[in-house]
Amino acid sequence: MDNDRHINFKLLRDRIMKSEPPAVAGGLTANDQPPAAAGGSGKTYWRSLEELADSPLFEEFVQREFPQAAEEWNDPVERRTFLKLMGASLALAGLSGCVIQPPEKIVPYVKQPEEEVPGRGLYFATAFSLGGIATPLLARSNEGRPTKLEGNPDHPNNRNSDPNDEGSSATDIFSQASILTLYDPDRSQTPMYRGETRAWTTFVAEIRGAIEKENDGFKAKKGAGLRFLTETITSPSLAAQMKSILTDFPEAKWHQYEPANRDNARAGATMAFGQPVNTIYDFSKADRILSLGSDFLACLPGSLRYARDYAAKRRVTNAKISDALEMERLRTGPAPEIMSRLYVVESTPTITGANADHRFAIRPRQQKEFARFLAGWLGLKTGLFSEEGGWGVPVEQVWAIGRDLQQHKGASILIAGDEAPPEAHALVHGMNAALGNVGKTVFYTDPLEANSVDQTQSLRELVNDIDNGKVETLIIIGGNPAYNTPVDLRLDLNRLNKVKLRAHLSLYDDETSDICHWHIPATHYLESWGDARSYDGTVTIVQPLIAPLYEGRTAYEVLA
Repeated sequence: MDNDRHINFKLLRDRIMKSEPPAVAGGLTANDQPPAAAGGSGKTYWRSLEELADSPLFEEFVQREFPQAAEEWNDPVERRTFLKLMGASLALAGLSGCVIQPPEKIVPYVKQPEEEVPGRGLYFATAFSLGGIATPLLARSNEGRPTKLEGNPDHPNNRNSDPNDEGSSATDIFSQASILTLYDPDRSQTPMYRGETRAWTTFVAEIRGAIEKENDGFKAKKGAGLRFLTETITSPSLAAQMKSILTDFPEAKWHQYEPANRDNARAGATMAFGQPVNTIYDFSKADRILSLGSDFLACLPGSLRYARDYAAKRRVTNAKISDALEMERLRTGPAPEIMSRLYVVESTPTITGANADHRFAIRPRQQKEFARFLAGWLGLKTGLFSEEGGWGVPVEQVWAIGRDLQQHKGASILIAGDEAPPEAHALVHGMNAALGNVGKTVFYTDPLEANSVDQTQSLRELVNDIDNGKVETLIIIGGNPAYNTPVDLRLDLNRLNKVKLRAHLSLYDDETSDICHWHIPATHYLESWGDARSYDGTVTIVQPLIAPLYEGRTAYEVLA
């Protein structure tokens, strides 16, 4: 340590022992305190040990205004000048990194549209499709740009038979979030051939060449070797186009596949009725509900309407209480139900299960056995079931559920989830019929799909044709089968290398686009016209709110 800066701790000890007051800056000592301070407690305080030691080094340190490195500041540039130079340097650096934008003029309307007011939105009816099923929407547009999506209260899906009902404007999270894909910068913008940008006319010319080629074109071969792979289609327009194509090319084939399909529900309906059907439920008239793995409040076509009707039935009102008390007083019949009761038997926690009055957790393999045991208790001939307790619910609980359902014939609903085995779906249809629910709370219509098929089997047929070299051209409309198909039916590059021409229509350049020759960017549903069916079969129009942002094409244009 430097001797000049070293504190003489011996001298410090002596000063403390003698209580000698220290000297401070400017020669002022503790004895020179103001009278008010001097009249205090009489104690003396030091700010540091150096001050107490009163060394010459401390005296010099205190008397200097800028103690450290003050003598080295000999630069003639002033502080203000320095800040000016640094500010100018930063500004110039920022300007050099900017791209010069072309001049644009902001011109007011020569004749402003009558219906458009800045800051006030316009509303248009449209629809968002998920799994092929349309959800009616009311889209808000501000100055020509879609900004918000809500449910359409005037659509038949959101209204009931009450003429005074004003409908509901509810919508689901998927519809609400779908507007984000419109402005997603990761969307594909131009047609691409093997990763390079090409014109749409080039793609059309290649397809037409494959069709019109003499002796070897699809027209000459009646479409042999031509395959289409789509997601679930309920659009009457797309169905008409596909029917026209298959009429012109009878040897071509149309396949459908979605990873979250309803194959089990379709197979169960076929077992029960001999043909696929679409099932619709009226929860506004159901006093007792049994769900076998069905999340009908959140993840089912028509969940918005079902959740609304279920909530209305659960709402206790003074009128319901008064009617029940009056019927009890008169004793002329059973008192009306104040609110419905929900039983849920499921393998995975769901929103519906969280709202249940009674919830039972079972294994997936026990769903069929539970349905078989309950159906047998209700009087249906179901054959033998597994050993005692194999259905996962205590016997006395099953009996209680059965008695409750029998006491509410014609006012109950049994519903099975899409993941339930086909046998469970068939048994549920039988129990609804045995309880007299059909035509009252349960209704059947024709399938919503334009071409109702077992989608897993349809994909398997396509894969077999590809493996056998029967597919020359594959047109994929939507979806991402290279990513979400089962491992044994995966449409990867090793398998698709046998197909001479592959094209994919999609919003994104994804895994399927990567292994196809042509990738065609799809337009967003808010950029295009179209149609689709809602959960009850109502045809819903899809209308655009904005011109296409990129060079996208619709499925209608590709098929045309």
